[in-house]
Amino acid sequence: MQLLWPTTPAEPVSDGDLERLYGYPEGLTRPWVQVNFVSSADGAVAVDELSEGLSSPADKRIFLMGRLLSDVILVGAGTARAEGYRGARVNPERAARRVALGLSEVPPIAVVTRSGELDPEGPLFTDTKVPPIVITTEKASRTALERAGAEVLVAGAEDVDLHRALALLDERGLRRIDCEGGPALFADLIAADLVDQLCLTVAPLLAGAGERRIADGRPSPEPRRMDLASVLFEDGFTMLRYRRREGG
Repeated sequence: MQLLWPTTPAEPVSDGDLERLYGYPEGLTRPWVQVNFVSSADGAVAVDELSEGLSSPADKRIFLMGRLLSDVILVGAGTARAEGYRGARVNPERAARRVALGLSEVPPIAVVTRSGELDPEGPLFTDTKVPPIVITTEKASRTALERAGAEVLVAGAEDVDLHRALALLDERGLRRIDCEGGPALFADLIAADLVDQLCLTVAPLLAGAGERRIADGRPSPEPRRMDLASVLFEDGFTMLRYRRREGG
């Protein structure tokens, strides 16, 4: 992996370099949302409805770094179901690094679902070291999820209010939020003006028509200007990082 911007180092990018680049701001006083996505060069979010077909070893490093540095991993229910989400995995070295950073050993997965339609016998609940968090609505059925060990947070009546959802995570000390999609949740976060950073890997592939964009759903009232913060490159894959423009 090579850092193309803001500078080009003589040596390949180390995990320490990635940690400095992708680290969350110090002294956070509010939830700070980073969104992670991979897309094809022609804008598709998946191949055969899965993101794995677009990924690469470099993209996976960025993905795992996002998890390493976060308090909580946020994901939409559709993506959790399609990708077969289970609890986050960390080896002893990564667990120790998280503790050294003042984080829990393993970050919880927080799933956003207006309906609450998640399988309490699925890997999200049964194959995890920490209980998942389910962010849902008053209308959702919650009993089976709570019996399966989930912490259920109600953040709206008919639809999930993302401002309220982040406030509930904040109350639990979960401010470093690593969102892994999907497109509908990303569109909702943009519409609510809650995206602080986008980490986007562009794969050197043409997927053709049929797949969704990385943001697909609720329209945003107006475009949000982001600043390019870094560019990484490996084997044709470009890893872009965009940050919210201060005062923009």
